[in-house]
Amino acid sequence: MSFVTLDSVSAATPDGRLLFENLDLSIGAERVGLVGRNGAGKSTLLALVAGARAPISGVVSRTGAVAMLEQAPDLGADTRLVDLLGVRAAWDRLARIERGDGDAVDLAEADWELPARIDHALAEVGLDELDLERPAGSLSGGQATRAGLARLLIARPDVLLLDEPTNNLDAEARALVLGLLKRWRGGAVVVSHDRALLRQMDRIVELSPLGARSYGGGYDLYAQRKALEAEAAQRDLDHAEREVRRVAREAQVARERKDRRDAAGRRFADRGGTPKILLGRMAERAENSGAREGRLAGKLAAQAEEAHALAEARVERARLLGFDLPSSGLPAGRLVLAFDAVGFAWPDGRPVFEGLSLAMTGPERVAILGANGAGKTTLIRLATGDLTPTTGQVRLHVPFALLDQRAAVLDDGQTILANFRRLNPGASLNDAHAALARFLFRNAAALQVAGTLSGGERLRAALACVLCAATPPQLLILDEPTNHLDLDSVRAVEAALSGYDGALLVVSHDEDFLDAIGLDRRIVLKTP
Repeated sequence: MSFVTLDSVSAATPDGRLLFENLDLSIGAERVGLVGRNGAGKSTLLALVAGARAPISGVVSRTGAVAMLEQAPDLGADTRLVDLLGVRAAWDRLARIERGDGDAVDLAEADWELPARIDHALAEVGLDELDLERPAGSLSGGQATRAGLARLLIARPDVLLLDEPTNNLDAEARALVLGLLKRWRGGAVVVSHDRALLRQMDRIVELSPLGARSYGGGYDLYAQRKALEAEAAQRDLDHAEREVRRVAREAQVARERKDRRDAAGRRFADRGGTPKILLGRMAERAENSGAREGRLAGKLAAQAEEAHALAEARVERARLLGFDLPSSGLPAGRLVLAFDAVGFAWPDGRPVFEGLSLAMTGPERVAILGANGAGKTTLIRLATGDLTPTTGQVRLHVPFALLDQRAAVLDDGQTILANFRRLNPGASLNDAHAALARFLFRNAAALQVAGTLSGGERLRAALACVLCAATPPQLLILDEPTNHLDLDSVRAVEAALSGYDGALLVVSHDEDFLDAIGLDRRIVLKTP
């Protein structure tokens, strides 16, 4: 049974850019992972399924209830946890009845099973100890996301819609989301680049301008199929290139054969004795034969070139995001960063950590792990000098660059080229273009405004700006770098970082990412 069916659906951005067309998709009691390049229209597709927007053509049919996880819930001063759960009116009605203030309408419309559903939902997401009257503004980002998931469980829709549900969640909260989806028996559509989450899916749907393509199974089977497709595309390209060369050789042989026939014909005519009418017919036949051969050769050449162009486009899409990082020049034995018995507490006296000591030497790769609120961002701010330790000492011995998940080093109102020259004032225009080209921003691509870039493009632009400086950083500090990247961009960044010869200090909850970049150490911070 299908809860939602999309029939020949097309959608576009507000400025008219086509996202996809003639898309057909059915969603039943299954978990569907929705993937695709940033800007492909994944969030738009969720909005179409939810009924929050209409397609420009085609039909969306629903036979079941659909509910979407809110990405930016209201955390205002008057908002309580019960509001985030979406049951304020029903909860207040029960409270009035319990106080003896309820009227006949309250008694008639009371949902007596609501408290049990709330308790079950909060237990499912690990919030069972929280007071429903607690101000929403006092919740952490992770807690607010958990409350949003509990709201869906209370509503009991037929289809859940989740847009990057594990972003900014620690390992424990991520495990809760994975467990919830594993137990879910309705339909679910999940937009995510979290490969651990995508492994829980029953199928992966890849969105592109051509529509939606379905791959049975979870992420690993999808990745295997994509790898096989990439290999097939490369084989097709190799075959197409050989075919172009073969057709060109045969056309050259045909031209040379015709030239020899024409020369023989001229010599035969020069000997004389052959009637002009016969010579004319021979010449006409030769001309017609040459024209047919020429048309055939032209047709074969055009077909070969078309096949080559299509094969090259398929391979180019796979290669598009690959880039290499320049050398940092970091010596192997150089002390990079040292924390000596560092403690830090906020002005209200709330401690974050005490007696923290660590040292990074040479091109070491260190991950900082811990639950939300354990102090990971605080440690980074101490490392960069943005905060001063309460006790102990922090020593940074090499040039560094900090890149957070939003790549805040970029000015959204400036082009990539202008950002590069602002951050590297000594670079000439040619130097800037050459550096950006290395990161795949060639020619006009360097003139894109930073605020219009996708997550992957933005991180790539930021890396170009900081790594191609006159004095390149020897320490890269990355704070949740994959949060706003699509899967292709994540894999490209992983490949680039795996070949980087500088030191890495990384905060990330993405275990696949941490495994791919080849860590030397993991430091786990405990919640104070």
